Amino acid sequence: MDSRRADDLLKKYWDCQTSLAEEKELREYFRQRDVPEDLAPAATLFRYFDEQKTNSLNDDFDQLVIGQATQSNKSTSGIKTLITYSLRIAAGVAVLIAAIFLVRQELQRPDGIVANGELIDTYDDPQKAFEETKKALEMISRGFVRAEQQAKKINAFNEAQEKIQNQLKRNSEL
Repeated sequence: MDSRRADDLLKKYWDCQTSLAEEKELREYFRQRDVPEDLAPAATLFRYFDEQKTNSLNDDFDQLVIGQATQSNKSTSGIKTLITYSLRIAAGVAVLIAAIFLVRQELQRPDGIVANGELIDTYDDPQKAFEETKKALEMISRGFVRAEQQAKKINAFNEAQEKIQNQLKRNSEL
């Protein structure tokens, strides 16, 4: 192949329009040592591709990667578990403190709203007050349900992670 044909094929190659046969023709052309200077960068690239085809992973590569993964998991899994439980406990304590604070605020308030020095009831109709209280409690309940669903997702993730770690331990023991 002459350099003009190689130049044309290279233009098609960079535009991703070459066929497999044309790419093979380019590879064979660039395997020769006497390539024109203007095509030298492409020749270097094609020679690099050829060299990389012969490279392969060692047979013990998988074992090496698994060994390193289990080693890093062993050293951090206890710390991750401790941090996870600590965060859960801290979140529970924060919710408890907030609830106590809000309950104390409500207990210290009079049973109505004070306007112009007079005590005003918030609802005249007890049925309406009951319905509003019911709505508020349903909203809180939905929030707890969403939080429980998220906690289940986290637990499922943790269980899957533990299963993988156990499987990796069993594989490394074999």
